Parts: sequence; C-alpha cells; structure tokens
Amino acid sequence: MATLNIKNLPDALYKKLQRQAKRERRSVAQEVTRLLSDALETPEPLSLLDLRGLGKEHWKGIDPAAHVDNERGAWD
Repeated sequence: MATLNIKNLPDALYKKLQRQAKRERRSVAQEVTRLLSDALETPEPLSLLDLRGLGKEHWKGIDPAAHVDNERGAWD
C-alpha cells in the first residue's frame, strides 16, 4: 500500500480534518483516504426509478428531456 505525505498543510485545515475524523470515529489517515476516495469516484448516473417520489430539489440542474433520452438509450 502506498504512503502519502502532505507538506505545508494549513493548521486550520488539519484541525478540521481531526474534528471530522473524530466525529466519524476514524483516524486522520482513514478520514483522508475516505475523503479522497469520495472525491475521485465517478458518481453513478441516476435512474428515473431511483428518483421516483423525490422532490423537485433532486432534479435541480438536470434537464428532464435529456435525462429521459439517456434512460431510453440505456434500454437499447
């Protein structure tokens, strides 16, 4: 497994990281690994079935016509 060293990390950022790690009951290294994994993962596209019953706030920034076209294309 690789090792990552970070130089010149601002103290305030490190303190935030420590607090978040403590809240999540993780070590700082585990929390950094989780944050980097989350940031670099490609999100799964949402399906209309996944969005069923959800409010309009979940559609913010999504073009409904384009979304339906993409969904229909997935069935081909």
